[in-house]
Amino acid sequence: MQTSMLKNQIRRHRFERGEMTQEELAVRAGVTRQTIIALEAGKYVPSLVLALRIAEAFGVKVEDVFELES
Repeated sequence: MQTSMLKNQIRRHRFERGEMTQEELAVRAGVTRQTIIALEAGKYVPSLVLALRIAEAFGVKVEDVFELES
């Protein structure tokens, strides 16, 4: 899958939760801040496990954070 085929709402969800930092999200998801930066920029497609961890960190469903571009 090409990275441009997956859109995400990570940045929006971070700011809706009191401006959660990239570092805070990274800690909650068990990854590095650089991984969160790459995800937000659309340069990295997360594994299913990571996508689920990020959604869980926001308290939403995975499809609320990630969607396939049509």
